[in-house]
Amino acid sequence: MEAGLVVTIIFLVLVAFTISLGVRIVPQGHKFVVQRLGKYHSTLGPGLNLLIPYMDTVAHKVTTKDIVLDIPSQEVITKDNAVIITNAVAYINILFPDKAVYGVDDYEIAIKTLVQTSLRSIIGEMDLDEALSNRNVIRARLKEAISDDIADWGIAMKTVEIQDINPSKTMQTAMEEQAAAERKRRATVTTAEGDKTAAILQAEGRLEASRRDAAAKIVLAEASQTAIEKVTSAIHDNDLPIVYLLGEKYIEALRGVSSSANAKIVLLPGDLPAAIRGLLGGTKPL
Repeated sequence: MEAGLVVTIIFLVLVAFTISLGVRIVPQGHKFVVQRLGKYHSTLGPGLNLLIPYMDTVAHKVTTKDIVLDIPSQEVITKDNAVIITNAVAYINILFPDKAVYGVDDYEIAIKTLVQTSLRSIIGEMDLDEALSNRNVIRARLKEAISDDIADWGIAMKTVEIQDINPSKTMQTAMEEQAAAERKRRATVTTAEGDKTAAILQAEGRLEASRRDAAAKIVLAEASQTAIEKVTSAIHDNDLPIVYLLGEKYIEALRGVSSSANAKIVLLPGDLPAAIRGLLGGTKPL
């Protein structure tokens, strides 16, 4: 009895174990790759799946969710021999798990290496300024180059983004010095242009002032000429009016000299009575 009971128990355990081998529950977001006698047989989707015990085995468990691959930083040399440091991040999705696990030994390492290689190739065809200012162009070309290669592995490239693309420390120092020199040059040019404009305006101002002074002198000369002509026509042969005018100017000049704050001596004509008689038209005093 005891031997039969032991055999029964062993049989029941073996049956339970066999059933467990033939039943597989695949969680959502995953797929299982099944091998039959060491050869690829099928891919199990989410849910309850039945297998042939001892013949079918789950060889690989693959996620169908988007996978984020962080591409390590690397130094890249541009077309103009500048060194920049760049890294990226790639988003992939496994469409055919059997191709992903049998087409390449480790698809994550393979894709990371492929992205790094393609990134060096793309940036190597650009100048430094072009590489720093055209992230979208680099991203588009990188995605296009990688998508065709990883399609053979049953993997789709959702997107790839350039995280950082910066010059090396040596290049940053050189660029800062270049920018400072350029700013200094622009300031010097601006100052020179300002001085030039100011000099031109000052010269134009002096020219205009000279023209106006010349015009004013011409007007004064014409006015003096007209006045002299009128006086000449008025006096004819009579010298008294002109003598009177000259005497008046003479007295005004003496008054100006005597009223000056620095005047120490009052000037009088040498023959004051004769001058007065001349002003009065030669009349004798009473």
